[in-house]
Amino acid sequence: MKATSWLLLLFSLPTNRNTERVAVWRRLKKMGAVQIKTSTYLLPDEPAQYEQFQWLAKQIRDYGGDSTLVRAQEIEGLTREKVVSLFNTARDREYVDLKKSLQTFIARRRKSDANVAAAELERLTKQFRELRQIDFFDSARGHEVAMLLRRAEGPRRLLRLRTLDAKQYREKTWLTRPRPEIDRVGSAWLISKFIDPKATFVFAPSAQSVPDAIPFDMLDAEFSHHGNCCTFETLTKRFAISDKAVAKIGEMIHDADLDDARFQRVECVGIDRVLKGWAKEGLPDDEILRRGFECFDALYAFLQKR
Repeated sequence: MKATSWLLLLFSLPTNRNTERVAVWRRLKKMGAVQIKTSTYLLPDEPAQYEQFQWLAKQIRDYGGDSTLVRAQEIEGLTREKVVSLFNTARDREYVDLKKSLQTFIARRRKSDANVAAAELERLTKQFRELRQIDFFDSARGHEVAMLLRRAEGPRRLLRLRTLDAKQYREKTWLTRPRPEIDRVGSAWLISKFIDPKATFVFAPSAQSVPDAIPFDMLDAEFSHHGNCCTFETLTKRFAISDKAVAKIGEMIHDADLDDARFQRVECVGIDRVLKGWAKEGLPDDEILRRGFECFDALYAFLQKR
């Protein structure tokens, strides 16, 4: 979404209207509004959001309260980047909760009754779709949960993947999502070290954003999560990389990224937290990648000598 202005809903309700206050809060949460001050909520200025705020403003007045709907080009003290960050932070928290539910579902699916599992998956899918409707600025966590949902859907999603010749993938532009974390950084390192030494890496929110680039660790990309494999593992298998140290790194990235303790490897959890820390410090994506490569070069050198 490329919102160029914002909608602010300012309201007040009588102190004895607790039930109505809860109803308004639930409605604001459902429409994806973020709070910037007490009783001041924000949405991107789009027709659907304007209509929702109009409806809620009327409902507040019907409850005996006051409401004002304001359209603003700028909000003092808040840059556009800061406002977008507020929305993405709110969505990230909700995606994290959904991710945990999906991981729990995957872990116990085989032991569950088929009908119960199907109903649970349908509920989680509905929850994801509702969350995507209010993910106005395409939170990175949404892509991660989408891939996890594909995994939760089970074997029918698995593809028979053929081995590829790395020589056909030289001097290419490789595309992944911004703010790279453990699987994206590790996969980029694997690409540059074993597949395409002259690779160029770019960042965009969707696989269609950069024509002719090869997307990886993105929803519906060829090089992404497949079945129980993270993207690093998918690339290792697709390009038949048989290096033992790489295999160990793949296990570490798998456990850090999918958080399922499949290999009981914790080494890359620390690296993942460092990568996330650099993102929070505001480092550019390419700088996070450069520093991440240094981490993986050192880890690879250590594992080769063991």
